[in-house]
Amino acid sequence: MIRLIDIIASTIGLILLSPLFLLLAIWIKLDSPGSVFYRQTRVGQYGRDFKLFKFRSMRTDADKAGLLTVGGSDSRITRAGLFIRKYKLDELPQLINVLMGEMSLVGPRPEVRKYTELYTEEQLKILNVRPGITDWASIEFRNENEILGKSIDPEKTYIENILPMKINLNMRFINNPSVIHYIKIVFKTIFH
Repeated sequence: MIRLIDIIASTIGLILLSPLFLLLAIWIKLDSPGSVFYRQTRVGQYGRDFKLFKFRSMRTDADKAGLLTVGGSDSRITRAGLFIRKYKLDELPQLINVLMGEMSLVGPRPEVRKYTELYTEEQLKILNVRPGITDWASIEFRNENEILGKSIDPEKTYIENILPMKINLNMRFINNPSVIHYIKIVFKTIFH
């Protein structure tokens, strides 16, 4: 049932948002050289790697300087990128990942392998479900970049503080994967 909702919602979303996609694509191309999309390898269901789509909000090859983004003062972020990140518009191309079956609208946010390798055996249960565009952790930590921007050691703060809390929030959905729970998270995400 959830997969059917994902297919219908992502198809409708891609069609309705196509004018916005076009405008954002033009702005990104005019603002800085490089591709419109940023594709990053993330760990999906059952530990399989997949390429996550985002609108590019940083300079090309910016991830060579680190995987974490540390607030609006991160010099790697482009002018267009500041806007699209603020309103989470960079995440919209993940509707393509949903349509392809690599993601769901709702599920634990997919991490890069560097962080999933730190999971305990219990935390690895997160990889038994399809990752999502949004979840309880995305709602709770919608200002994650700002938190990391205030940290002396963002990597340590992410690994020791934020990641364990996100995993605990993800377990709420994993332990109660109902359609009602799914819809509740979608509406909370839109509201926030």
